[in-house]
Amino acid sequence: MPNRISSRWRGGAAALLALAFALSAAHAQDLKSFEQRITTKVLPNGLTIIICQRPEAPVFSYTTFVDAGDVDDPSGESGLAHMFEHLAFKGTSQIGTTNYAAEKVALARVEAANNAYEAEYLKPVGRDPKKLEELHKAFVAAQAAAEKYVIPNQFTEVAERNGAEGLNAETGLDDTMYFWSMPENRLQLWAWLESSRLADTVPREFYKERSVVIEERRMRTDSNPIGRLVEQFLATAYVAQNYGRSAIGWPSEVSQITATEAMAFHKKYYAGSNIVVAVVGDVDPKTAMPMLEKYFSKVPGGPKPEEMTTVEPPQFAEKKVIIREQTQPFYIEGYHRPSYRDPDDAVYDAIQDIMSNGRVSRLYRSLVEKQQIAAEAEGFSPFPGEKYPSLFAFYAVPLPGHTPAEMRAAIHKEIEKLKTADVTDAELEMYKTRARADLLRGLANNQGLASALAEYQTRYGDWRELFLQLDRVDKVTKADIRRVANKIFVASNRTSAEIDYQAPTAAAKSEGGAE
Repeated sequence: MPNRISSRWRGGAAALLALAFALSAAHAQDLKSFEQRITTKVLPNGLTIIICQRPEAPVFSYTTFVDAGDVDDPSGESGLAHMFEHLAFKGTSQIGTTNYAAEKVALARVEAANNAYEAEYLKPVGRDPKKLEELHKAFVAAQAAAEKYVIPNQFTEVAERNGAEGLNAETGLDDTMYFWSMPENRLQLWAWLESSRLADTVPREFYKERSVVIEERRMRTDSNPIGRLVEQFLATAYVAQNYGRSAIGWPSEVSQITATEAMAFHKKYYAGSNIVVAVVGDVDPKTAMPMLEKYFSKVPGGPKPEEMTTVEPPQFAEKKVIIREQTQPFYIEGYHRPSYRDPDDAVYDAIQDIMSNGRVSRLYRSLVEKQQIAAEAEGFSPFPGEKYPSLFAFYAVPLPGHTPAEMRAAIHKEIEKLKTADVTDAELEMYKTRARADLLRGLANNQGLASALAEYQTRYGDWRELFLQLDRVDKVTKADIRRVANKIFVASNRTSAEIDYQAPTAAAKSEGGAE
């Protein structure tokens, strides 16, 4: 998970051991103290509210965690989860409009005009260019008519005018998060704003935002060699599961998704049973919980959507992608691994830490410092998501004069060491110490704690797992690391992708000179 504290953990041996004992004691104390300060309530509509009281400063932070992301986009509608994140900042029937009754009628006309235009555009044969042009003009005119009622950015302006900081959202493959921090005396205003955009969504400026997403895709993927490579890499690694789809959406699908489809997605996935709201800061649960229940009870209820049932079949042959371009060479490879619920999840974290955590990691010392063949070299897991079985990936960026083939060979050499010899006691202890330290550092920050509480409550059904997972960290052994490395780091389970530098052709050089 992108914000899961345990899966992104980043001196002398004696000092490390001393710190380990200190952190272990702090861990037990923190869990007990957090249990005394945290109040959890599931509302009748299924929405879960978590309040953690921290009166040290008169502020609070929150995270709204929706258990839906890009992986949940319906077939043929990739990009919907991301599109809805954009809609969430466009306001409600009370915010962002001068006259919602009239705007609602205008938005219905926009949708009708879009449907008419697309019906003609998508005709496999017999498309009438003149009619298509007229329909497009009608669509543009309908958007302009609806735009007259819009108060741009009013939702954001109201929040920021009342002290909101860090106002943002993230759409991942597995989930969508909304968050900001605010003065504690604006808690009720925040509750009204946040619950309103969950319960009273308006597909305002939908097609304008669709164009923005298309431009995002152009910049992040189509015009980015590594973006294109990673998209092809994942599409090759997965043959059935949705992790193989473009995260931001395939161009032909993003350009055709509609406001009607977005609202259907919202109705299904933004039900109370699929949402956890965590608030951390100077908030007294005795007075705050009744108020929050009043506002967030407005969110529609409904059953929690079923998780995806498609299972990626075992990979039984190595797969490879090669892109030849006039750009920086790059190498990446991935091996299928289980989801975060697997008993060996902490072992994968240990391998990532030992191979990739900073300048003392094996890949950095070998490829960057000792051999001096790479500018960067890391392993990371899970990728691209965590809710479902994913990949353990490695990448390296060759220095000038070196090739992706050299990166591949050097990475494989380090992987073989994991498979044939135990890691050192110091490496394993450093991993466990960093895991504890990173957990405590994350808990010290209101926003980080809010995100972690919401995520663990969603994934495990109990926020306490945030602390209990350290028990699994402590149990990781050197034998576990060898066993897991030998199980997944095999050629038949590998997909690799690389960018090979291709010099410009004589014709290209000639064209460049003519300019």
